[in-house]
Amino acid sequence: MKEEMRQSRTTTTSALPTSPEGAASSDRAERPASRRRISDRVATIAESATLAVDAKAKALRRAGRPIISFGSGEPDFPTPAHVVEAAAAACGDRRHHRYSASNGLPELREALAAKTLRDSGYRVDASQVIVTNGGKQAIYQAFAALLNPGDEVIVPAPYWPTYPEAIRLAGAIPVPVFADESTGYRVTVDQLQRAWTKNTTMLVFSSPANPTGAVYGHEAIRAIGNWAAENDLWVISDEIYEHMVYGEAEFHSLPVVTPAVRDRCVVVNGVAKSYAMPGWRVGWAIAPPDVVAAMTTLQSHATSNVCNIAQAATLAAVSGSLHTVSVMRAAFDRRRQTIVRMLNEIEGVNCPDPDGAFYVYPSVKDLLGWRIRGRRVTTSLDLAALLLDEAEVAVVPGEAFGTPGYLRLSYALHDDDLFEGVCRIQRLLADAEA
Repeated sequence: MKEEMRQSRTTTTSALPTSPEGAASSDRAERPASRRRISDRVATIAESATLAVDAKAKALRRAGRPIISFGSGEPDFPTPAHVVEAAAAACGDRRHHRYSASNGLPELREALAAKTLRDSGYRVDASQVIVTNGGKQAIYQAFAALLNPGDEVIVPAPYWPTYPEAIRLAGAIPVPVFADESTGYRVTVDQLQRAWTKNTTMLVFSSPANPTGAVYGHEAIRAIGNWAAENDLWVISDEIYEHMVYGEAEFHSLPVVTPAVRDRCVVVNGVAKSYAMPGWRVGWAIAPPDVVAAMTTLQSHATSNVCNIAQAATLAAVSGSLHTVSVMRAAFDRRRQTIVRMLNEIEGVNCPDPDGAFYVYPSVKDLLGWRIRGRRVTTSLDLAALLLDEAEVAVVPGEAFGTPGYLRLSYALHDDDLFEGVCRIQRLLADAEA
């Protein structure tokens, strides 16, 4: 599988855009690869599967179909009122009508440093903070700033689809390390060590994790952090689901648990999940000052600064109380218990109980090869397509996360929609025949 991950996908000439007249001209058809319309760097990456599923579900709804979507990783709650009010007030502030610092408004970077200490116990200076256009830009810029062509990056799988694609864009090689439901989708140090080579320069770590909801305990994080430090690796610690933990699980920030990695660690976070602000597109990274400086230089050319109005909204969000966060967490916990129970009532489905985030990642491997309503299901891609066509339910297949044979369902949707959606799945899969 590692070798498969290292092979770039290719785009054939027939897949390239044609001329306005509907056919590629002969001179274009004969162009060498270096003169093709789309660069190899971009042509070899895949579209975000989660966003593609969400877009298709929304398009079908606009066409009149009663689609229930478990595909989108965004809270169904509105952005808190005081955050919206802060944004509205910022619109009238002429200071925000101008360019601002590429690394973020100074007052927001100070607030993010304070918020980080409050929420995770990690003491940092504002000089270690860069504000970005969502967590994705923070991740992309961290890879771009730290990776060189040929570097290998260990990525625990199932993984968020953006990780390997952003690594490839930086010219590096993603190396997946697989965990399944038997371990709660958590990798071990022994697995990481087996994946390590002399070319390994970085580890991507996420807890709570997307798509599985896996949360690593304190000792497991300490062991992984110490292993990374001993091997002189950079670590990208994605902590965007820090507040979404349930039951006895606890969130622990990797650089807090393992101080030895702090000088080679980039913490990524954002307001999309905990503050119900996915559309505001504000994230941030916390890193050593020289890395922040490099990321800022890149951002100054890529996007200049993050929208000042969205930054003002973020300042209000992270400086306020966590009351709305706790309200959302309670609702997600209730939905989590409901969806796990209902999915495990389906023959052939094995749904572990996630400890964090707002996703379940059930195994459907026992259903593969079965016939459902006259259609043979051989992959989780097939099953996801069948659920959309026959049950009008949108889910994301495990292929998107590097592990075929699974489905990801977000439970960040209204309780009634969640119940009805899983009932539709139950009714459809009741017709499965071996």
